[in-house]
Amino acid sequence: MSLFNRFSSEQNKRAKSLSFRLQRLVLGIVFLVIISFLISVLLISERERRDYGKRESENILKTLSSNISSDIQGYSEISRLVMTESRLVDFLRADSSVVDISMINDARYGVMDILNVTEGVDTVIVIRNDLIMLSTNRFTYWYDYDLMQTEDWKKDIIDAKGATVISLNSNGVAHKAGNRQMVTIGRAIYDIDSQDRTGIMMMNISTRVFDKMLGQLRYNDICITSDDGIFLAGNEKYADYFDSSFSGKGISHKIVSLGQGKGQGLVSGCRVGNFPIVILKVSSFGSEGIPFRIIYVLLILLIIFVAATVYTGSFVKKNITDPIFELSDAIVKNRVSGELKIIDKPMPNTELAMLEGDYNNMIDHVNQLIDTLMEKEKTLQKAEMRVLQEQIKPHFLYNSLETIGFMALEAGADKVHDALETLGSFYRNFLSKGGREIPLSREVKIVKDYLSLQKLRYGDIIEDEYDVEEAAESFIVPKLILQPLVENSIYHGIRLKGEKGLISIRAYLEEKAADDDLVKELHIIVTDTGVGMEEEQIRKILSMDKKDRPAEADESFGLWGTIERIRMYTGNEDCVKIESETGEFTRIEITIPDMSMTGAKV
Repeated sequence: MSLFNRFSSEQNKRAKSLSFRLQRLVLGIVFLVIISFLISVLLISERERRDYGKRESENILKTLSSNISSDIQGYSEISRLVMTESRLVDFLRADSSVVDISMINDARYGVMDILNVTEGVDTVIVIRNDLIMLSTNRFTYWYDYDLMQTEDWKKDIIDAKGATVISLNSNGVAHKAGNRQMVTIGRAIYDIDSQDRTGIMMMNISTRVFDKMLGQLRYNDICITSDDGIFLAGNEKYADYFDSSFSGKGISHKIVSLGQGKGQGLVSGCRVGNFPIVILKVSSFGSEGIPFRIIYVLLILLIIFVAATVYTGSFVKKNITDPIFELSDAIVKNRVSGELKIIDKPMPNTELAMLEGDYNNMIDHVNQLIDTLMEKEKTLQKAEMRVLQEQIKPHFLYNSLETIGFMALEAGADKVHDALETLGSFYRNFLSKGGREIPLSREVKIVKDYLSLQKLRYGDIIEDEYDVEEAAESFIVPKLILQPLVENSIYHGIRLKGEKGLISIRAYLEEKAADDDLVKELHIIVTDTGVGMEEEQIRKILSMDKKDRPAEADESFGLWGTIERIRMYTGNEDCVKIESETGEFTRIEITIPDMSMTGAKV
């Protein structure tokens, strides 16, 4: 099978695979939507059923709470009438020495005359300050006389200063036989003339009143308890669902298990006003409240969505995926041909035509980049050749050999040997086996050898010093970036000044934050004490515009060529800085990032 046929076969397989995945995607979306619809319907139905149960329970609880409050208010008004009954008033005002059974019975009959017009009052208990007591139904109660002699049981009634206080079971001093629970309306009795407190009255209301109310309303799912969960009336088995949260303010709801296969149910409860009475309503979740209309609307929307999804999948396949496969085939054929050529394939819509156009633009741009890179490579090679030509050209070698010849006549064989050794070391490191990058230590060695050869010629006019951090010695730099700078310092700085000069080389590493990471940078500073440079001369040297360069810059290698090579190596235009003071010094600083971290190459 040919290379072209193999790629075509792979493209066809990929096209079929993508089409199949598109179909699976559409089916997956439809399936997901249907599942989501069913889950949503279940959740919405369950939520609406519960909300409906809560609303219904809240309405019933509010109605019952209002009715019970009204009844208790009615009994409170009756208690007010009882306190003003004349025979009871005489009983309370009488001195203890004159109180006898006859007076107590008269007071009892007076109270009972008032109670005859109402029902539900089980008993009225009146206790004087001296603990002489009367009760309208005393024989069905037993009394805690020890507690009665204390102040604790009546403290809340006394503190109310004549206002009604609602409690249970006579505040604990009297209990109904058979442990039948009673709702007690208590209030302190004050003399109408002297305003002195003459006694305590407690009116016990039978909880059968609540049973009668629930029976009339036909509520068999209501339980009335005290605020600590003691059953008072209604369905007694629901008292087990009592929770302290129902004794707080407002209406509370709780989901419970009804047991015996009845599933879950809703228990709603609230406190009746400020009274120690709690109403509980227990209801099961039925089909009431399910929003069938909403479900029908959602079902219609689901059908529309599924139809639209299927149509969209078909549309995408016909107008997007199939044309993309055709475009991909054309691109693969272009790649197989080995040439980066533009493609011409008719596209069904503007967007894909734009994609085709962007690909063709990218091909043009890539071709331009390739041309640019080739041009840069040629420029770099030419720059390196100029370095070699500058140093290998005869006059440098002739000058060095001529100087060594004079030394042979005057200095003796040892110094001649050292000079020849230095010249050999210079060219050995200078050529560096053809490599473009060398460690900084070798670059500094080239400079040292070069300056040693120049000192043979110029004598003590040149001094040099080095301050290179040990960690910086292994840092990789472009070859021959220091020697041209040192040569420039000699010929265009120190020699022109006509006096002894110093060339110093300093190198150190510095860490710099870049993209949430630390990158090492090498700083090389070359300083000479030569004639210096003007600001305009520095500007032209650092300028990227070739019009600012002198004619000799293209014919010989110097500052311009070195700066150009360093900029190409680092990819940064600001990697070289020059400071100078005319007649004093010139300082050139080179900054080179760690290319092993950035992945850049020369």
